[in-house]
Amino acid sequence: MAFLKTILIILLVYYLLKILARWFAPKIFSYAARKTEERFRENFGGFPEQGNTHEEKVGDVIIDKKPSKRSSSSKKVGEYIEFEELD
Repeated sequence: MAFLKTILIILLVYYLLKILARWFAPKIFSYAARKTEERFRENFGGFPEQGNTHEEKVGDVIIDKKPSKRSSSSKKVGEYIEFEELD
């Protein structure tokens, strides 16, 4: 009888936690999202907006940085060896 009572208590606690999670999980996640947004605004709020730094006209081409040049390797790695099949 004690075994059945223990199983019943475990199931009751499990389903109770499941119901409570459905009620409170959205509130907890929205609270966490709101706090994270506030921290981001505090940390990055001092930077100016990128669109407001200078006025752009329609059709202007703006290059922010030069493309990185890849150095082509001219080192000789080794020689080519052609293999033949043996019968």
